[in-house]
Amino acid sequence: MTTLKSTLQEDLNAAIKERDELRSSTLRLTLAAIQKEEVAGKEKRELSDDEVQKVIAKEAKKRREAAEAFEQGGRAEQAQREKAEGVVLDAYLPQQLSDDELEQIVAAAVAEAAGAGAEGPRAMGAVMKIVNPKVAGRAEGGRVAATVKKLLAG
Repeated sequence: MTTLKSTLQEDLNAAIKERDELRSSTLRLTLAAIQKEEVAGKEKRELSDDEVQKVIAKEAKKRREAAEAFEQGGRAEQAQREKAEGVVLDAYLPQQLSDDELEQIVAAAVAEAAGAGAEGPRAMGAVMKIVNPKVAGRAEGGRVAATVKKLLAG
């Protein structure tokens, strides 16, 4: 059974052989972030596939934020590179939920929380507890929170 980390390593080797500079540099940085996470703390450990996926998601988010910052700063070429790196990383993440799918999951959670007596903006925490396990890795926390706030506001 191959792990996500070994898949990344194999893809890095293939990218190097193909002289694909963008893929190889993106995968190198991602593997370095994974390695850094493995040695963080008191003792070294091997990350599970879920933990590796979280690191990849964090790296992809960094790329999106950097692309936005470069666009605002008028550096279109740099923004394009960051976006391209984000696309490379997205291939290793689960399919993201569409806005409609996310809204359906959140609406069901709001109804469930209302059934338990939590209503209005104060129900945010209760709804997030219900939604987060269902959308783990398939929707960014900020997107989820914005959808929850929108549906709780009515």
